[in-house]
Amino acid sequence: MVRSTTIFRVSDGLPLAASVDDETTEKALTEYKQQSKLVFRRLTPNSEPACSIESGDYTLHYLIVGPVIYMCICEGSYPRKLAFSYLDELSKEFSRSYGDKVETATRPYAFMGFDTFISKTTRLYRDSRSLTHGGQAAGPTTQLDQLNENLRDVTRIMTKNMEDLLWRGDSLDRMSHLSTSLRSESAKYRKAARQINIDALIRKWAPVGGIAFFFILFIWWRFF
Repeated sequence: MVRSTTIFRVSDGLPLAASVDDETTEKALTEYKQQSKLVFRRLTPNSEPACSIESGDYTLHYLIVGPVIYMCICEGSYPRKLAFSYLDELSKEFSRSYGDKVETATRPYAFMGFDTFISKTTRLYRDSRSLTHGGQAAGPTTQLDQLNENLRDVTRIMTKNMEDLLWRGDSLDRMSHLSTSLRSESAKYRKAARQINIDALIRKWAPVGGIAFFFILFIWWRFF
């Protein structure tokens, strides 16, 4: 299940809103919340827009939408599809409610009133079995059967390990420049391969063509 949620501003990591966690949850997640702060210090507008970061018994999922980062800490067994659908739902409502105020916020947790929506949405996503099998309870914005049909596709979302990320220096920067480079190199390879094939054909058939040309030339000279 979703244990804790925090919403940050991308540009400076300012916390904008968060779930109100009880004392037990707060104590259990102290280490993970500290780790999440280290992660957010590394995020930039060019970072991977969605990522799951595994750490012990929990997984931190984040989603960057425009100038805002939506993060939740879930139990490791909680389905990734549900986690990102949860974050997606938060992002839509937060943008609708506070989108034009994000850049002008100057104090931490300026939009704590959003906790009401976070709490309602967390309750909706609490029972992962009913969500993933089409339960019928009503949620804050959708029916569970509708939600089940629209779960976010997470097959392409990156998964990282917290230890690798924090202590081994792995980057969360988006890999678009690498993808572009790979596509460019692939295009160069295909072009070179075509040229090699053409050269091979020329080498193979050039002698035959030369002989045929001289034979035709000889026939023309001999009879015409």
